[in-house]
Amino acid sequence: MSTPLKTPVAGRAAAPFDDLEIARIRREFPILEISCNDHPLIYLDNAATSQKPHRVLCALDAHYRQANANVHRGVHMLSERATDAYEGARKKMRRFLNAPLTCEIIFTRGATEGINLVAQTYGRTHVGAGDEVLVTHMEHHSNIVPWQLLCAEKGATLRVAPITEQGEVRLDEYARLLNERTKLVALAHVSNALGTVNPVKRMIRMAHDQGAPVLLDGAQSAPHMPIDVRDLDCDFFVLSGHKMYGPTGIGVLYGRAALLEGLPPYQAGGDMILSVTFEKTTFNSLPHRYEAGTPHIAGAVGLGAAAEFMTALGIDRIGAHERELVRYGSALLDGIPGVRQIGTAPDRAGVLSFTMDCAHPHDIGQMLDEDGIAVRAGHHCAQPVMQFFGVPATARASVAVYNTKQELDALAAGLERIRSVFS
Repeated sequence: MSTPLKTPVAGRAAAPFDDLEIARIRREFPILEISCNDHPLIYLDNAATSQKPHRVLCALDAHYRQANANVHRGVHMLSERATDAYEGARKKMRRFLNAPLTCEIIFTRGATEGINLVAQTYGRTHVGAGDEVLVTHMEHHSNIVPWQLLCAEKGATLRVAPITEQGEVRLDEYARLLNERTKLVALAHVSNALGTVNPVKRMIRMAHDQGAPVLLDGAQSAPHMPIDVRDLDCDFFVLSGHKMYGPTGIGVLYGRAALLEGLPPYQAGGDMILSVTFEKTTFNSLPHRYEAGTPHIAGAVGLGAAAEFMTALGIDRIGAHERELVRYGSALLDGIPGVRQIGTAPDRAGVLSFTMDCAHPHDIGQMLDEDGIAVRAGHHCAQPVMQFFGVPATARASVAVYNTKQELDALAAGLERIRSVFS
């Protein structure tokens, strides 16, 4: 899709897509045409991974058919094509995030690797014995375990800001935990288990007032809302391509050049060096210092195409559509006896997590699959969240731009069927 369906009027809230627009968008996704257990596929597992539009599939196919070669080191035509496409994708992601400099965009395997890269470079350089790293109780394991390992290695302490029963960070406690020992704050922009949109601009400002840099985990925000790292004023931002209509195995770490330039390498290998002798190695400049070895070239090309797809639709309109779906779906869930929603913050993006008093989440997932409805069931790599709410797991329906209210009606009907079976 090369042009926006509608352009929002400046100064006005973006309008959700109408039914004709959604029908047109759905035609961009070939997988939505398949059936599942003799039912039309209803895909509500987008927080785990989203489906891919024609634009992305065609970009991947064209790369392998017309430009497949290694980047940066070749002087032949195909290598030059591949390099142009790869570095062109970096420029697209700079624009997507509104980063000041293209060299601040580092391609990774995903948000998880981006967090680990920061932990192993900035963290190991700046966190020492007696220092603290601050996270929240709603973090994904990928934004907990790297900091636990770092703190154990350095003799530092991991601090955790608590959350409320609605699934919101307690800002008073967050403020209390910030102090001169806080060397880094790592926050989910949007919770993958609850859908809560955190007030990150305020939280970043509070951290900066204490001299602490902030990493934002944007795996669940980049698919649902415009991201402007300059406006957010975050120091690091990570995202995963496969959650925003792009390929798997590709993501981005944005980092302020002033912070990244003084850090040691994350991995060693080809292309992250300027010169190598047996006595000494001189490392490459940004961003190549942090992209050792042959990168996921096609993945970067596909991610660039995904960013263009979202921009063409209007990212704020995508968010408006999905917020409407979450409101509608939440009201449906509230009307089903025995359903408990987990995470009820007023500001949520993309996620409906719930339990039923008559069925385990895994049974819910399997029985919905019989109706062709794909949801996620489990702890969603957020076991501390499950422990806080006193549940072993939840069922999670998560929406994307191609989902509809009719599909949420089918989800509600499926849950009613499950209730009737177990009653």
